[in-house]
Amino acid sequence: MARNTSLEIVSELVANVLTIEVAEGDRVEAGDTVVLLESMKMEIPMLAERAGTVTAIKVTVGDVVQDGDVLVVLD
Repeated sequence: MARNTSLEIVSELVANVLTIEVAEGDRVEAGDTVVLLESMKMEIPMLAERAGTVTAIKVTVGDVVQDGDVLVVLD
């Protein structure tokens, strides 16, 4: 049986999506910024927790995300 090794990067607060720093198919390293959020005039980088390949981007620039919303999926 195949094991699911995907990792979802989720928002930790209510914020606006300011920029998306990756594209589907991009390889990222642990600590790379994948999405930049903005909340209360502060920019909050959302980081990859481990190396992987971006398999899905679940938001677009300008979206308002809630705590727990999936932003990016890595494989």
